Order: sequence, then structure tokens, then C-alpha cells
Amino acid sequence: MRRRRCCCCWGPAALLLLPLGLGSLLAAKVNKHKPWIETSYHGIITENNDTVILDPPLVALDKDAPVPFAGEICAFKIHGQEMPFEAIVLNKTSGEGRLRARSPIDCELQKEYTFIIQAYDCGSGPGGTNWKKSHKAVVHIQVKDVNEFSPAFKESMYKASVTEGKIYDSILQVEATDEDCSPQFSQICNYEIVTTDVPFAIDRNGNIRNTEKLSFDKQHQYEIMVTAFDCGQKRATEDVLVQVNVKPVCKPGWQDWNKRIEYRPGSGSIPLFPSIHLETCDGPVSSIHTTIELQTNYIGKGCDRETYSEKSLQKLCGASSGAIDLLPSPSTTTNWTAGLLMDSNDMIFKFDGKQGAKIPDGIVPKNLTDQFTITLWMKHGPSPGLRAEKETILCNSDKTEMNRHHYALYVHNCRLVFLLRKDFDQADTFRPAEFHWKLDQICDKEWHYYVVNVEFPVVTLYMDGTTYEPYLVTNDWPIHPSHIAMQLTVGACWQGGEVTKPRFAQYFHGSLASLTIRPGKIESQKVISCLQACKEGLDINSLESLGQGIKYHFNPSQSALVMEGDDIENINQALQKVSYINSRQFPTAGVRRLKVSSKVQCFGEDVCISIPDIDAYVMVFQANEPKITITGMDHFARPAAQFESERGVILFPDIRIVSTVTKMEHPLDLREHDRVNKQVVVEEMLHNLDFCDVLVIGAELDPEQECLELDHGELQGKHLDATNSTAGYSIYGVDSMFSYEQVLRQLRYRNWGTSATSDRKFRVKCSELNGRYTSNEFNLEVSKEFSWKVNILHSSNSNFMDHVNHMIFQPKFLQSVQHPEGSVSAVPSSVVPSVATMVIIVCVSVLVLVVTLGVLRLRSARQHGSLGHEGPKDNEMDWDDSALTITVNPMEKYEKPHQTEEESEEEDIDDEEEDTTSAESDDSEEEEEEEEVIVQKGNKQNATRQEQLEWDDSTLPY
Repeated sequence: MRRRRCCCCWGPAALLLLPLGLGSLLAAKVNKHKPWIETSYHGIITENNDTVILDPPLVALDKDAPVPFAGEICAFKIHGQEMPFEAIVLNKTSGEGRLRARSPIDCELQKEYTFIIQAYDCGSGPGGTNWKKSHKAVVHIQVKDVNEFSPAFKESMYKASVTEGKIYDSILQVEATDEDCSPQFSQICNYEIVTTDVPFAIDRNGNIRNTEKLSFDKQHQYEIMVTAFDCGQKRATEDVLVQVNVKPVCKPGWQDWNKRIEYRPGSGSIPLFPSIHLETCDGPVSSIHTTIELQTNYIGKGCDRETYSEKSLQKLCGASSGAIDLLPSPSTTTNWTAGLLMDSNDMIFKFDGKQGAKIPDGIVPKNLTDQFTITLWMKHGPSPGLRAEKETILCNSDKTEMNRHHYALYVHNCRLVFLLRKDFDQADTFRPAEFHWKLDQICDKEWHYYVVNVEFPVVTLYMDGTTYEPYLVTNDWPIHPSHIAMQLTVGACWQGGEVTKPRFAQYFHGSLASLTIRPGKIESQKVISCLQACKEGLDINSLESLGQGIKYHFNPSQSALVMEGDDIENINQALQKVSYINSRQFPTAGVRRLKVSSKVQCFGEDVCISIPDIDAYVMVFQANEPKITITGMDHFARPAAQFESERGVILFPDIRIVSTVTKMEHPLDLREHDRVNKQVVVEEMLHNLDFCDVLVIGAELDPEQECLELDHGELQGKHLDATNSTAGYSIYGVDSMFSYEQVLRQLRYRNWGTSATSDRKFRVKCSELNGRYTSNEFNLEVSKEFSWKVNILHSSNSNFMDHVNHMIFQPKFLQSVQHPEGSVSAVPSSVVPSVATMVIIVCVSVLVLVVTLGVLRLRSARQHGSLGHEGPKDNEMDWDDSALTITVNPMEKYEKPHQTEEESEEEDIDDEEEDTTSAESDDSEEEEEEEEVIVQKGNKQNATRQEQLEWDDSTLPY
């Protein structure tokens, strides 16, 4: 029988497990469904941002809703390795979620992301048990780019070369890149040329082309700046440089030469084209002919020549003496050129067809011998009209009554004609009278040097050192003798007869210089070449190093050089050795033009290529101007016996001529340069002089009582000559300053007349380059010494006392001059005392010192013993000076120009004391009056006055 069991019969354990079993059954019944999401998602995220925009939005659904937990979404999970994203639940009930980046996304690192996502519900209870997940959905995310990078060019600089005269479709291509990830921002959409006004253009692909034909002569190289833009219109941070070199079309010609060549005085010979070479464009050259011309016709008289006077130049070149300068510088003795137009720098006289000059009588001998020479510089242009009248250079014609021309040099229709009519007493037959030369240079408006050598009946013309024989010689009868005087003229001919009033005629149009006539002698070819030689010209450095097969030729003035050869390299080397030289110490500053012309011949052809000429110039800088200074003793006195002696007195025993030049130097230190811009440096320099004049100041010398003398033996061996007159002494010629010093130190002055003045003043002035640079005016004053007896001291030797005075009171106008070592002249100075005189001076000085000490002691004792006693002090100064003698030095009568008031007061006091003491004897009064007359005369002459000696006679024996 079945037993029935009831529930109340279960035990405690069974009762406890009962609720758990019921819960499980209930949970299984509550969370029945899995969450649901879309199968795929597409998202976009902007780089450097964390928000992802999904399509469709991230939403999970659960059919268990609205059951708590089972119908709610608790999480989204992403499956993938290290994905930089995370999904969060925004609303558990609605199942909304959001996808975001855990860190900023960089598009340049990764443009797209793909991963798996699932949704999870909350399970069946708060503990999240029995959760369920959705199916897997694919998420594809694209990163949106930001234009954060600028374009950058691949090269730092681009270079290209083009040939001139062509248009190019593309010269070169520039390329830029952009690091952005998207096509919009990573692609270069545009290029642009930044530089303005250039003949170039660029397209979108970076291709550069020229917009016009380029010329090498116009510009050798172009530099342009180019920039780039990406498709977001962001510009490159740095533009790129593009260099386009223009290559010339092969043109024959000289290459690598400078148009300007600088020349500084004293540089010697400098090469003109040290790197020049000829480009023949590979032509089959067989020979090269090149001419180099130095064009200096606008400098001075055709080129840079010495600007000394004609006399000095002739002496320098060794010409015969006796030349007479017909166009000298205007002066008191040569005043006939004072009214002419003149360029003083180069001694050039310009004649405009309206003026002439009369040469005074006696300048040129009346009748020239059968031998004489006429020299001149002439610049002449074409004469106006077809039948122009004669243009007279030099003419000797009748002064009055008649119109006969005795000799003349003139230009007629661009022909040079020399006329020489002999007198009947010289020749009585039909003789040559007119000599004609037809030369193109006579009317080319250029300077030329003409020399007419007359060895009658032969007349020879030298022009620029080249000999020319007359093309026509006409004969004439001699001139009948007459008593009519002759007039020598320059620039026109004097018409003394056949007119109502004598006047000039046949005027000259042009420029003349250095017109001289030398009677009795003719010039040699050597002297003529020297007189017309240029001091500048072309030169070749190292003739020995010229290549083989090079032929060259200079013209006489070395202003043109012709070179010829068959090897291009040898011609190049030869032309590189051509140089410019200027031997003048003070050259004429300015431009010297250069022209190089060439002809090239090829094999089998006369002329194959054309070589353009070279036009260049030499710039000669100005030389530093020298300062010529003359120094020496400017005053001395001598006994009358020396002036009256046969040798007289040497005027300038210690004269010194020094020339200095001032230069500006820039400091090397830039900081010092800021403080002191320039430093002045004075340097002594050596150069020649061309004359020194010793002029008499005041009345001229009286030839019956005084004169200046110089032994002409002192001029031997030097390029010097001298002239003497009552106005002074002139030494001229081109020689060194030392030679002039030697001669001036031997110049003597004699004064043997009693009525002649006892004082004389002389002035010395020297010149270089005919007055272009002059020295200071050095003045010298000399005095005769006279003696008067004054009862002060016993002495029979006036010269001795003179020296004593000089030793005690040195004249304040005497200045010691320091000379460089070795510069002191060996000429003995007449002012230096002999050894015996020096011994006497020392002895007397000691004696005077002892006497002075004794006087001082006695005066001190007398003053000490006379304290408390009143009486005139004049008695203390009385002495008996009848037996004393003093020599008054004329040197003591000159007063210092800037004497102070205190010195004047002291001298006045001394004068008063002397007047008081000299009142005791008649003899002393007379001598004092004579001395006062001398002092007054000295004051009028503004000379230095010495202080008077004051003596105490208390110790003198009576």
C-alpha cells in the first residue's frame, strides 16, 4: 500500500533550498533576449579631436525592456588591438552610446580605423549576472584632415643655364610637397614668382620659362624667388631661389678685361689687361694682328710731359746754350707776353687771331748767322675759307717805312712755310728763300713739336722727332740794305709800311708753347727727341718672356703698340704683359683712353671673323702735393771789412731745402676708426727743383758799390745755370734740392762802398715744375758792424766784444734748426767762431763773472753800511769812464716784434739810469747821443733790442 507523504514531513534543509530554485527559474524567464545593434557603422573624426560622428548613431535595443536590468544596456565593447577609441553608454534605458577617441588622432599617422563593437545588457539583476551580448558590428572610421602643414620645396636652390636669344618652353621645374594627409591639403595647386619685373613665368606644375629673349650683354644672371600654395591656399613658409645663368652665343672677342684701370703716382709700370684672352669660337685662326693705342692728345701738349720751362728742359736734355725764349712767363723783365691768353699750368699761349706780341729790341740778335734753330710746340686746326691768309708764328719785319719780311715762320693753307731773306752784304745772288712743308699734322688740331734747323742754304724740319724735307723751295733775291730798324713779333707780323698806321697783320689762330730761337747753333737728333719725349706711354713687361713668333712695334712716343702672331695663346700672354707707365713724379691727373683693335685671319680666307674693339681707360690719380720749406739763419752781422773783402760774405751758409708731403692714413682698428677717422702723416720726399731766385728787397743793388757773386765752377757737373742782375740772382735748371743747396751756400754778397746802405734784405724762393709747387719765402737780413768808443770797458778788439755780446745775450730772433743726421752741409759757416776765438770768449766770460761777483759784494756792503742815511742814489752810480771802450753790436738794436710790456718797462728804467750816469762827462754824453740815435733807428726797423748793461763803478780804479 502506497504511503502518502505530506509536506510538513520535510526537513529544514529542504525548506532552505526551495527559494533558490524558484529564483533561477524566474531569472531565466526574465532575460530572454540579447541586445541588438546595427551590423555596421561608418564614422568620421577630425584630427586633433576626440569626437566621432557615427552613421547610424550608436544605439542598442533589447526586447526585454522594460524589465529592469534585462532590458537595459550596460556597456559597449570594442574588439581590436590597441584601438585609440572607446565607447560609452549615455542612457542605459534607451541604449544610446557614444564613440570617442582616448587621445588626439593624427591623420598623418593613420587615415582610417576598422574594428568590432558589441553591446552588453545589464543581466538579470544588479549583480549583472546572466548578461547577454549582441552580435558583432563592424565600425569603419575615417580621420578628417586639418591643413596644418605648409608646402616645402624639395631643393634649397635651383639653378639653370640658358643660351641668349632663345625662347624656352621650360627652363627648369621646381617642386614642392605638403605633409598633410588629405588630397585637399597635401597637393600643390599653384606656384608663383615673387620677384617682380623679370622676364620669366611659371605654371601650376612648377615649370619656369622665359617670356622674352635674354641677352648676355644686358644681364649675365637672373635671380628669382618662387613660392608654392597647396589646395587649401596655404603658402610655403620659405620661398626658393632660382638662378638662371645666361650664356652668350659664341661671339669672337676679347674676354676678361676691365674697362677702368687705376694708376697711382709712383706705381711704375702696371699691366693693363692681366687676364685678357681672345675667344675665336673654335675658328681656324691663322694669324692675329692687334693694335693698342693710348690716346692722350687732350693731356697737356699731346701727352704727359715735363712742365719745366723751355730753358730748364733744354739744359736737362743737354742742348746747346744760348737759346732765347720768345714766349716766357710774364714778369718784370719779360713783360711782352703779359697781354696774351695763357694757360699758366702748362705755359701754353692761345692766339685767337686778334693779338700778337712784340719782342723787345736786343732780345734776339739783329742778323742771324747761317746756322740757327727755331723750336716750338704748335696746335693748329684748319683755316677758314679756301684761300686763307698767312698765319704768322714768328716774323721779323721792318719796323717803319717799308714792309719787308726778313725771316718768318707761318702757316698757309695747312702748309708750314719758313721764309729767310738774306741781305746783300751776306749774299748777292738768287738764293733759296722759302721752304714749304705739306703735312697733315699741321691742321689736325693736335699738339706737335716742330724744330727748324737752318744750315743755310739747307733747312730741315723735325716734327715729333721725325725728319721732313721741304717739298718746295723757292728762290728770291737778297734784301737791299737800309737803315730801317726791324721788329720781331710772335702771333702776327708787324706791318710798318704801306699802311697809314703801323699795325699787326696775318694773325695766328691756334696755340703755341716753348717758342725759342738759338742763334749760331743747330740741335742734334738726340736733343730733339729728348725735348719732345712723353713721360707716359705703353710698355711691355719682360720682353724676354714674349712667346715665340710674336712681332711687336712701338711708335716713337710709345703711345701705340702693334703686335702680331699666329698662336692665340702666345698673343694672349703677350697682351697680358702690355702695361702703362708714367715716369713723372707729379703726373697730370685725369683719364687716358685706351683702344684695342684686332684683325683675325683664318686658313684659306682673307678675314674669317670680326673682333670688336676694346674701349677702356686709365685713371691717373692726383699726386700728393709737396710742401717745400726753406730754412736757415735769417739774420747776421759782419764787420765791414768782410763785406769789403774780395770774397765778400756768404749769404746762406746753412740754408736747407726740405720737401714734405702730408698723407691721410686710415686706422686698421674699426673701433679706433670710429673715434678717429683719419691720421695725418707727414713724410719727407725727394724731388727736383727748376729754379731758385734770390731777390733783393728794397732798393736794387748799386753795381758800383755792391754785388752778388757766384763762382760758375759751382755749377759744373750740375744741370744748373744762373743769371745775375741788380735785382737779384736767379739759379735755374732741373736738378735735385741738394744741388740747389750746394750752390746757394756759395752765393756771396760784396759791399765795398762807404755810401752804400749798411743793411740789406734778401728773399729766397724756389720752385718745382715751373711754379706749380713753390716754397715759402725765406727772408735774410745782413748788417755791417760799426764801432763807437764809449767809456765803459777797455778793449781794442771790436770783433772780440761782438762775440762777447753774442755769448752773453743771444739775439731772440736766432732760432736753432735741427736737421736729420747726415744733412748738415760740409760748407764752412762764416758765423761759427774759430777755436782761438772760443778760448778768448771763455776767458773773458770768466773775467766778467769775477768782476760781476765783486761788484755785487761791494754793492751789498755799501747798501748795508748806508742804512738809515738819506741821500740821492745817483752818486752811488757815478764812475769815471773816460778810459773805457765798448763795442756796440748792431744786432742789439733790433726789437722783438712781440715784446711784452714788462720788458719795455725794464728797458725804460735802464735807459733812465744810463742817462743819469752819463751826465758827468761831455764825452760820454756825446757817445750816449750817438747810441740813442742807433737805438731809435733800430726801433723803426722793428728789430730786437738787447738789454743795456748796468755797471757799478765803485770798484773801478781811478
